[in-house]
Amino acid sequence: MRRVTGLGGIFFKASDPKATQAWYAEHLGVVPDTDGYVSFKWRERDEPERTGYTVWSPFKSDTAYFAPSERPFMVNFRVADLHALLAALRAEGVTVMDAIEESEFGKFGWILDPDGTKIELWEPPAEEA
Repeated sequence: MRRVTGLGGIFFKASDPKATQAWYAEHLGVVPDTDGYVSFKWRERDEPERTGYTVWSPFKSDTAYFAPSERPFMVNFRVADLHALLAALRAEGVTVMDAIEESEFGKFGWILDPDGTKIELWEPPAEEA
């Protein structure tokens, strides 16, 4: 089974996310999209007609989105088959969070690594896979 297929995003806590974004835009040219995220767009090497993106985004320092992790960051990995991977990870003894979200942006599930870091697993929609 294919597991992680790429990096979907890097999310981290910032005391002032808008100021952090402005600093990165000014000094590094990392400019957010209209939705407030930075999306690095790319093409699949083996299938160049297929596109994808990796998201970079600061969150407010008091966000609950990373809970139950106490870490100031969360990594999002692209996966090929979220439901199958979560079942395999659960069978391997990995802490799998019960919630799964499905939307026009794809399927999302979460696990905790051995240090308690929340990891987001994302199966992109078929047209972006």
